[in-house]
Amino acid sequence: MSLDRREFLRLGACAAAAGMMPLRTLVAGAPLPKADATLRIGRSLVELAPDRIVPTTTYNGQCPGPLLRFREGQRVVVDVYNDTDVPEQLHWHGQAVPVEVDGSAEEGTPFIPAHGMRRLAFTPGPPGFRFYHSHVTARDDLTKGQYAGLVGPLYVEPRDEPGRYDREVFLTLKEFEPYFSQGGDMAVDFLRPADRDRDLQRRGEQAMRASLAGGSAKGYEVGYQSFAINGRMLGHGEPLRVKAGERVLFHVLNGSATEIRSLALPGHTFRVTALDGNPVPRTAEVPVLWIGTGERVSAVVEMTHAGVWLMGDLDDDDRSRGMGIVVEYAGHKGRPRWNAPAHAGWDYRWFAAQDRKPLPTDEIIELTFAKANAAERGFNRWTINDVAFDMKAMRPMVTLRHGMRYRLRMHNASDDIHPMHLHRHRFEITGIAGRPTAGVLKDVAMLGGYQTMDLDFTADQPGLSLFHCHMQLHMDFGFMALFDCV
Repeated sequence: MSLDRREFLRLGACAAAAGMMPLRTLVAGAPLPKADATLRIGRSLVELAPDRIVPTTTYNGQCPGPLLRFREGQRVVVDVYNDTDVPEQLHWHGQAVPVEVDGSAEEGTPFIPAHGMRRLAFTPGPPGFRFYHSHVTARDDLTKGQYAGLVGPLYVEPRDEPGRYDREVFLTLKEFEPYFSQGGDMAVDFLRPADRDRDLQRRGEQAMRASLAGGSAKGYEVGYQSFAINGRMLGHGEPLRVKAGERVLFHVLNGSATEIRSLALPGHTFRVTALDGNPVPRTAEVPVLWIGTGERVSAVVEMTHAGVWLMGDLDDDDRSRGMGIVVEYAGHKGRPRWNAPAHAGWDYRWFAAQDRKPLPTDEIIELTFAKANAAERGFNRWTINDVAFDMKAMRPMVTLRHGMRYRLRMHNASDDIHPMHLHRHRFEITGIAGRPTAGVLKDVAMLGGYQTMDLDFTADQPGLSLFHCHMQLHMDFGFMALFDCV
């Protein structure tokens, strides 16, 4: 998904002029005025490779869904058709939009009915790299929710964009063919700082020992058989063709249901300019991107190391099964090279404001996350302050006052990394493992195992907002809470 920015701006100016015209009055039986974008949810076959064609649910018959580009402050109309037999939700991740269109049944967003449609109208924002995806409960059905191919990139063009790059490239990382396993562990040693809270660790380890001593196996996890970038397995899509000296702005989306991803391009570094679409106070060069479930990273790579390279995940197994893409310099051919970079961690503080301290807040909300191993038919049950979310009652856990600034102080009593997401708001990371920081704005943040993290936000969106771990398997089994802003 490569787009010349100058061409986009030229076309966008024409669209903006056309968008000033009022919609004509609807007449009974008359067709709807043309929408700015149309998405169709339906079952499709996705060709990851000539010998790997998988059935899944997609937007517009493709995975990822089409790149949508909107303009900051310019109202849009999107028609969403559901050609499947089950109701669906489409979540506008990272955008401050009303409950009616946010795409969360827990908040009260109407479903897109089976074999029906909804017309959604909203003003996109804040500007930057956002995305859209399914937001339904999957539980033990690996064909539903984010396990399917229902994910797509979205960019809200800012009013003022410095454009310190030559070209944009959008990459969506996604896994396919999920299956359940027991006892699998993902990499958890890359987050910095690495300090663990001893009390949280004691609590989590005691609970796990008691569960295993009682005869339980480890709870179910999800594995995948195939991996892809922009819907193609490594070596089976067109290479990304670049020119020496070019500055390429990569917008990378982790569209996984459950996986944390890494990405490296041998011989090159990434200058991170934005996290979750929000410009960082301080750009920094890193050899490896670490991207939690639902996170996005925007980074400029200067093409100064000519050749044919393999850009991919650090995990050899995942990369060999498709999680990579070939980067080919003009005038170069041949087998792509992969050189594993030196072990590199990930620290949100690298991109923070050095001379700022967190602003004072009106209230601190203490939240402790815990796992009950294999407590629900072999699946782990997740709790917030000892309560698993009740999908029938859907009672708000926290009441917020509109306009007040809050600090979520999150305590992780498990060894899992949790990418925590708050709907309809941005938050500022203000503390990691007891170390203050400021300036990094996000909508998903990875909370390390047995660690504490502070997230500050202003309650500026009236009504219900969902707060949850972005891993589908966790949120489906209790790891959610509703905040009610009054």
